[in-house]
Amino acid sequence: MVMQVTSVTSLTRSGLSDFVVQRATAMILTVYTAWVLGFFLLTPQIDHDGLVAFFTSFSMQVFSTLAVISTIAHAWVGLWTIGTDYLRPSHGLGSAADPLRIAYQAVCLLMMAVYLMWSLSLIW
Repeated sequence: MVMQVTSVTSLTRSGLSDFVVQRATAMILTVYTAWVLGFFLLTPQIDHDGLVAFFTSFSMQVFSTLAVISTIAHAWVGLWTIGTDYLRPSHGLGSAADPLRIAYQAVCLLMMAVYLMWSLSLIW
């Protein structure tokens, strides 16, 4: 018997789309990391004023916001996949699998919401 997991909690409801989201967000995070590392490596004298100017510039605030949203989307696809792959009745969890998976996803969503709100309050 082949069991197919379809859930309203999937980010895109398509394995291919989830794959593309994972790769796109990974690229955004790679570029963001390179950009920040480039700043630190190419700036000879970094002081507090320079850091503040760099991280509070409008373009860096937008890029940081995009990086935070990318982190959340990337994490959600991965965590959703873990939950649906491993929290299943066939893995010895029986009837507790669905409530356990829902609780797991709720905790993940709560943590991501806190991360989003906290990050945006720091950025803006």
